[in-house]
Amino acid sequence: MTAPKISAFTVDHLAVLLARVLRLDAPADLLLSRYFKNQPKLGQRDRGLIAEAVFHALRHLASLRWILQPATPERAPRLAALVTLARQHGLAALSPQLLRGDERAVRGALAIDLAQAPSVVRAEAPLWLFQRITAQYHDAEALFAALAEAAPLDLRVNRLKAQRDAVLAELRQRVAAEPTQYAPDGIRLREKPALTRWPVYRDGRVEVQDEGSQLVAHLVAPKRGDMVVDFCAGAGGKTLALGALMRNRGRLYAFDVHARRLAGLGPRLKRSGLSNVFPVAIASENDVRVKRLGNKIDRVLIDAPCSGSGTLRRNPDLKWRFDEAELTRVNALQSTLLRAASRLVKPGGRLVYATCSLLAVENQQVVEAFLAEHRDFSVVDAARVLSSQGIVIDHAERFAPWFVMLPHLHGTDGFFGAVLQRG
Repeated sequence: MTAPKISAFTVDHLAVLLARVLRLDAPADLLLSRYFKNQPKLGQRDRGLIAEAVFHALRHLASLRWILQPATPERAPRLAALVTLARQHGLAALSPQLLRGDERAVRGALAIDLAQAPSVVRAEAPLWLFQRITAQYHDAEALFAALAEAAPLDLRVNRLKAQRDAVLAELRQRVAAEPTQYAPDGIRLREKPALTRWPVYRDGRVEVQDEGSQLVAHLVAPKRGDMVVDFCAGAGGKTLALGALMRNRGRLYAFDVHARRLAGLGPRLKRSGLSNVFPVAIASENDVRVKRLGNKIDRVLIDAPCSGSGTLRRNPDLKWRFDEAELTRVNALQSTLLRAASRLVKPGGRLVYATCSLLAVENQQVVEAFLAEHRDFSVVDAARVLSSQGIVIDHAERFAPWFVMLPHLHGTDGFFGAVLQRG
């Protein structure tokens, strides 16, 4: 691939954005969106180059800090911009005019052998996360390497409106597309086109959703006519997948305490063609509208708030913004929400606890503590639930009875799921 020609215009905007993003006080994608909105002179190509560079810097922030010493990316954002672009595209992409008085510093940074850096630097992770993951996974080095890569773009075909083969054929006329390895309705794009402008998206035939996230809906395995609750629905990605699996039959409640996030489900719901979804902004897990459904629900999904450590390919700033104090807070909330959601499940019903975390403290340990207190629930082997739908996951036996997806093993975001049956 030919290296892009980098302009001073691009470098200057990238330096400004890095200075802002590296404060680590807000989500990077939100900051980029706001910045680009206020910069109408930036074309699509420049926006793409800048956005990719910002996320590259965040994915490789530990090593960027290491090679820039004694400078820091935060205090020397233009130097950080130049080094990041050189790491992405090669030094030849930067003209002598661009390098100006920084050429020696850039060359010096690029010459540093990262093999000599501490293992936590090579892992591109904060120390607390590095220690927890290396203690938990025997193949942590490969996992960290995968987390430092950019994620592909996965789509879920809306089976109410289209079949995967037909959508694949249509997409392949414009972009390289392939079926996902595990999710039966998934399509993977290696490029990231302006999908929202395309008829296939605007008509509601596809939604953007990671393959691992799609499989969580299959763990719930709702039937037509079921009463189902998505307990932490957010913007509704899994809600839409559940509704499609239900073939628009039955009743699907989408609960969330964040009304603004839940409002994002509205336009997606309209595109999807689903009419069995009922979004409800609740005050808390003890809201009266939740309590009314006690012991009545066939299937409950709790996609719990978590560290998001499985999504660091997409949200690399999160690993620098999230810390152990926040982990402790979220961990307590996970247990509270799981107990509350369990009260909705009718005898014989199913409860699925899911996160996009890699950490056992947010996953297995939460579920095991819950099961110790709730003898009327038992674990169902996740691989068996999926195989009954024709879905076979590699390495499932390593993690049984849990559902675990990892970027270095499965090419998806990191996900955990536990299928619990009420007796």
